[in-house]
Amino acid sequence: MPRREVIFEAGNYYHVYNRGNNRQLIFFERDNYIYFLRQLRTHLIHRGVDIIAYCLMPNHYHLLVHLKTEHFSNLMQAFTLSYTKAINQRYKRVGSLFQGRFQAIHVDKEEYLLNLTRYIHLNPVEANLVEKAENWEFSSYQDYINLRQGSLPKLDGLDFLSADAYRYFLEDVNIENVSNNLTFEE
Repeated sequence: MPRREVIFEAGNYYHVYNRGNNRQLIFFERDNYIYFLRQLRTHLIHRGVDIIAYCLMPNHYHLLVHLKTEHFSNLMQAFTLSYTKAINQRYKRVGSLFQGRFQAIHVDKEEYLLNLTRYIHLNPVEANLVEKAENWEFSSYQDYINLRQGSLPKLDGLDFLSADAYRYFLEDVNIENVSNNLTFEE
């Protein structure tokens, strides 16, 4: 495989995403989402990766990560392999679950970070899975607006935003404008 263009360095933020092979499902039932989140904790969070925001969709995922390690690619490889093996075993399937290697974009602008959290959290609304982002269980948005007490760190600088202010920030936007300003091909 060709060498990855993005270089992972500790102290930096990255938008990480991948989708199912041939755009197929990567989550088949609620337990799969929960298992994926547990594997994130085991393979990434406990090994030097802060998950700042996430959204798990039926056929893809988005993560906004802050790295404390240089070994992110290896951690992601172990994570996705672990998840794929479990899904393949449970559903008696074989082969790739994901469409190639995960994709990553280095996020180096502060304004982009905040808008990226909005894009990630609005994904289920844009896909017409829910009417409001707060109704999607498998995203960090409920943590951001204090509907759930998660243990993920929030984006530096969001501390000044109250839950209500972040909710307003998220809801006071034209979804098409957010999607057009962020790079992700679904």
